Formats: sequence, structure tokens, C-alpha cells
Amino acid sequence: MAIAPTLQKYLDQNVTYDVILHEPTMSSMQTAEVCHISGDCLAKGIVLCHDGGYVLAVLPASHHIRLPELSIQLGKETHLATEEQIAQLFRDAIPAIGSCYALDLIVDESIDRQPEIYIEGGDHATLIHMEKSQFAQLTKNAQRGRFSVRI
Repeated sequence: MAIAPTLQKYLDQNVTYDVILHEPTMSSMQTAEVCHISGDCLAKGIVLCHDGGYVLAVLPASHHIRLPELSIQLGKETHLATEEQIAQLFRDAIPAIGSCYALDLIVDESIDRQPEIYIEGGDHATLIHMEKSQFAQLTKNAQRGRFSVRI
């Protein structure tokens, strides 16, 4: 398996990162467990329908999204995208980076408190590791907010 080509090209042009291969998993918390990392450091992306388009919400794997709070912060009702809608945007796993896919991004503030960040590589078997400063660079234009709760 490999990093999704669109994501890899974007990362290669913008930041320094490490790649961690792992056994395939079905959820971000399973990935954190298999890779022996904190779910607080693993940023997961959730595709939402918002204002006639999509927005990518990024929060720790150890958290659940709170859609009512997010809708208030975004100023319009927001709901989860369907599997079919997600499949049109991504081939496999949803990465926690929206710029390379022309998606608006909102990042939960709890991610910014982590010293290092991990994100899915796009295939359920590759994890990308970067320093906090590198993730901040990738998400510098993203809106920030508080819209998740720890599991």
C-alpha cells in the first residue's frame, strides 16, 4: 500500500514527514492502537456537507464530533456526508488535510495542543507522522474551533 498520490505530492512540496506502515485497520482508533500512539495525536478527517459543498473537519481519533456545536461555529447546518459522497472525493481513507483536495478545513483546537501529529495516508495501512509545526503549516489557513468531545 502507499500514500494517496494527491496527498503525497502535496506533502512532499510542503513539509517534512515520516511514513509508518501498519496492518490494515478499519478505524482511526484501531490505527492508533496498532501503531502504539495516543489517539489524541492521530488527526482524523470527517467529511461534512455544508452550504452546498463539503468541509473537512479534523479532530483527534480519541474524540467524537459534536455536529450541533460545529454547525453553530460554521453558521449553517452541517451533517455527515454519505459514503457515496465520500467515495467521490477520496479513493479510500479520508486524510486530515483538505487543501490538496480543494476542501475547506476546520480543525478542532485540541489537535493544536499535541507535540506531534499523525494522519492517515489514504489507504488504511499507512500513517504519516510530522511535528506539530509541520501540521500547523499545512493547516495555517484552516478555521479553528471547539467541536469535539473525548470518547
